[in-house]
Amino acid sequence: MISMSENTTRSRGEMVPFMLNGAEVLADPTWNLLEAIKFYGIDIPTLCYDEGLSPYGACRLCTVEVGSGDKTKLVASCVHPVKEGLEVHTHTKRVIKARKMILELLIARCPSSKKLQDMAALFELNEVRFKPLNYDCILCGLCVRMCEEQMGAKAIGFTGRGTKRYITTPFDMTSEECRKCGACMYICPVCELRCQGPQADTTLCSGCINTEPVCVEEYDEAMCYMVPCLSCMKGPEDVNKNNK
Repeated sequence: MISMSENTTRSRGEMVPFMLNGAEVLADPTWNLLEAIKFYGIDIPTLCYDEGLSPYGACRLCTVEVGSGDKTKLVASCVHPVKEGLEVHTHTKRVIKARKMILELLIARCPSSKKLQDMAALFELNEVRFKPLNYDCILCGLCVRMCEEQMGAKAIGFTGRGTKRYITTPFDMTSEECRKCGACMYICPVCELRCQGPQADTTLCSGCINTEPVCVEEYDEAMCYMVPCLSCMKGPEDVNKNNK
C-alpha cells in the first residue's frame, strides 16, 4: 500500500480507502478525485481547474475511469468525490483516447492557444480532424470564477446556451464592477496577452509607468494581477500625463 506523506496534517482515522491504479490508497473524504490523485504524485492534465478556485468540470481533460470489469465509466476527476472502495484508473487506453478527443475539439475551437498546442505536443497529437473555428474562448469558466471568487467583483459571467453560450459583462455593457485588474487574462488558457511594459507591442495598458499604489485604498487587499500595473483608478489622461 502506498504510504501517506509524512507532512500531511490529516489523521489516518479520517481517511477512506480506495483503489488507485491497482494499489490501495487512503484519501480525505472531503477531497475530489483529482486532489487525491495529485496527492499521490500522479500527473493528470487539467485546463479548467485551479487549486485556488472551485472545481467546475468544464474541460473534462482530467477524465479518469472508475469501476471494475465491464462496469466502468469515465468521469471528470475534479468534480467526482472520493468514496470508500472506489476503483480508479488514470491512464487506461480508454482514458487516453477520450483525452485526445477532447483536446482535438478544444484545439479546433481555439487553434491559436499556445497552452493547447503545448498540451497537444505532450499527448503526441499531430493532427486535428475537426474544422478550426478560431474562437477566442473555450468556455472553461476560469475567468468567471477568478473574477467572483478571488477578486470579489462578479463583473463577468456566462450568458446564452448551447452553441450560443459565451462570456460577457451583464447585458453586454461596460461593467462598473470591473476595475481592469487583469485577473481574467492572467488565468485564461487561451489569452496569451500579458502586460509587458509601456513600450511593448502587446501592452494592455500604459499603467506600468505609474509608481503609486492608487488602488490599494479603494480595493483594500484585492491583488492586482497586472503587477506592477497599478492604474486601476486612473484614466488615460493621468497615464499620459505621467508618461511625459
